[in-house]
Amino acid sequence: MPASARRSVYLIDSYCSADCQAELRTRAILISMSDKGNRYDNSMVETVFKTIKLELIWPVAWQTRHRAENAIAKYIDGFHNPVRRHSSLGFQSPIAFERKAPELS
Repeated sequence: MPASARRSVYLIDSYCSADCQAELRTRAILISMSDKGNRYDNSMVETVFKTIKLELIWPVAWQTRHRAENAIAKYIDGFHNPVRRHSSLGFQSPIAFERKAPELS
């Protein structure tokens, strides 16, 4: 994806003031907020974050934020999506799963 098409997403677990939401919108940041009382709303995203932390972030003492950010991007684009098998996708990678999606329709 070209850098110009990328947008930041701000994940909110429970509460975000109107002022905070307004500031995020002025910066063109997408807001992902759970419905009130719905603890499962962001569960898939939270599972991905936990996996990245467990497999990549926690085992390493990162020298700089920049190195950590680059490692996360490489992990997602080079391993998590194209290679890593996901039980929720029938033990396929997300890319393999998406390739088969048109066949199902």
